[in-house]
Amino acid sequence: MIRVLVLIALLALVAAGLSWLADRPGDIVLAWQGWHVKTSVMAAAVALLILVVVLMVLVALLRALLRTPESFSLFLRTRRRSKGFNAVTQGMIAVGAGDTRRAQRQAIEAERILGTEPLALLLRAQAAQLSGDRAGAEAAFTAMLQDPETKPLGLRGLFIEARRRGDVKAARLLAAEAVKASPSLPWAGTALLEFQSIEKDWTGALATLARNAEHRLVDRDTARRQRAVLLTARALDAAERDRAAAKAGALEALKLAPGLVPAAVLAARLLADGNEIRKASKVLETAWRAGPHPDLADAYMSVRLGDSARDRLARVQTLAAQAPGNPESALALGRAALAAREFPAARGALAPLLNGGATERVYLLMAEIEEAENGATGRVREWLSRAVRAPRDPAWTADGMVSDVWLPVSPATGRIDAFEWKRPVERIGGPLVDPADDVLADIDEPAQMIAYEDKAEPAPAPDPKPAAPEPVKLSLVGDKSAPVPPPIPATHPVPDDPGMTEDTPPAKAGLFSWKG
Repeated sequence: MIRVLVLIALLALVAAGLSWLADRPGDIVLAWQGWHVKTSVMAAAVALLILVVVLMVLVALLRALLRTPESFSLFLRTRRRSKGFNAVTQGMIAVGAGDTRRAQRQAIEAERILGTEPLALLLRAQAAQLSGDRAGAEAAFTAMLQDPETKPLGLRGLFIEARRRGDVKAARLLAAEAVKASPSLPWAGTALLEFQSIEKDWTGALATLARNAEHRLVDRDTARRQRAVLLTARALDAAERDRAAAKAGALEALKLAPGLVPAAVLAARLLADGNEIRKASKVLETAWRAGPHPDLADAYMSVRLGDSARDRLARVQTLAAQAPGNPESALALGRAALAAREFPAARGALAPLLNGGATERVYLLMAEIEEAENGATGRVREWLSRAVRAPRDPAWTADGMVSDVWLPVSPATGRIDAFEWKRPVERIGGPLVDPADDVLADIDEPAQMIAYEDKAEPAPAPDPKPAAPEPVKLSLVGDKSAPVPPPIPATHPVPDDPGMTEDTPPAKAGLFSWKG
């Protein structure tokens, strides 16, 4: 549109000029080398205009003639690139469809035509990975490092290949180089943070986390939580050699995550060692209100070492009142009352749990109460038998691992803040069935316990040569005759939904069969 308006304006100017000349007649005389030319001004102007147009046409034709080889070469190059990019497109489709032979053929064709074009190198690497040619894939990714635009892609590919062959050192170096080249790469920042955490380089991990947060690779809440976890890990490592720094780190972690149990326990212990009893108690109470935990209760009971058992019971009653109805409050009261030999108070604290939702710790604590109060062998055995078949208590669980203590990083994946306080998965296939439930469900508990004690036969003498344990078998739902597996030791993998990883094989149907 603008060009049309400009052309119209030029034509109007020419018309106005010609009209101006027509209104002012005159003659032009040219004498040169014996030539005499006489014409009007209007005719001279028209002749000059025609001469300019002819010269412009001749110049255009000459330029076109001179640029013909270059234009032809450009046409051939464009046609060749179009053919190469078509090979890349077909190759990518073959890779997505899993057609290995076609992908390799198109990759060779694309590389022949396009050379070191980034897409051709990518197709070559994808085809090599599809066919299992790790060396070829690494060669393609290495070639990408020469171009600054494709360097992040090459580093990513080499990182994945290093992880697949288990070369942790190479993978860490590649992640560090990728972060240095492009700090905004999400995979590089996350991988470097995991490597530093596994190596317990807490200072380096904190710096990497800050850089990730600066480039918005993690959201604000996640960054605060991970920083609290890393500060707690560094404080735990420094607790014995630099108590002041450890206390400062634990308190800073609690400002970021007030309910972080390990930070609260460590801060309270260090504060109590410095005779800051009130501040230590306040830290534990704040964490307890965020989420009751047995470690918090133990730390709260022993925050003042000189207290008697009754004083500790009074302290636990204050703590339990801040989370009434929570099972951990009941268990903490039961343990404190047992230590103070207040047996009715201990039984009363555990009574609500026995009416429903009792776990292994509840039954074991009831066995301790029976033994401490009465030394009743039969009743103790009854509680212990229930504990064996009871649901498991919550534990620190992450990526299919169960640990007795909190860990800042998952040993399996290097994930920060992976451990959660939750009940581990017991087994495959339905709820755990207690064989004793059919016998004990319809009987009044206290009376039955006494009757059981009176009628119980003496326990057989222990065998000096214990028999080998029977193999554990998976039980079907509702199969009450199946043996119960023993408790899973700490840091032992359990099926706790670890999720898919790069090396996790795909699930297969039809693995379970009905066999004799």
